[in-house]
Amino acid sequence: MAFGQLSVKGRALKLLAGREYSRFELERKLAAKEPDPAEVKKALDELQAKGFLDEQRVVDSLLHRRSGRLGATRIRQELQAKGIDAERVAVAVASLNATEFERAREVWRRRFGTLPADAAERGKQGRFLAARGFGGEVVRRVLNTPDDE
Repeated sequence: MAFGQLSVKGRALKLLAGREYSRFELERKLAAKEPDPAEVKKALDELQAKGFLDEQRVVDSLLHRRSGRLGATRIRQELQAKGIDAERVAVAVASLNATEFERAREVWRRRFGTLPADAAERGKQGRFLAARGFGGEVVRRVLNTPDDE
């Protein structure tokens, strides 16, 4: 190994120092620089055994950072894109469903703050919330509930 080059494990640790990564994400990132998939697998196995790589921490981190701005649908998509197993995704999304209306209401309040005056404004506000992963029923409830409730 030449001076200044990091090992596979070193590159993985450097990435993990910045934020939590799932095993799938790290495999993809490291494979771009390491031609030997066995070397990547070995390094990730070691990091996982030592607790540096933890899927539950990835889930918790994403929920902490994104749940205040996004709905359960969008968070489910982000977790699936990170390669998190289906059971863990289902548990995380179920925990969000209890607060979905309140979170959508707060996102709507920060962006708009007043109920739509006409159909065009209603469509705009509804699309805004839907794009952030809030379900249709939640969007309808938010747009039909006066701000003083």
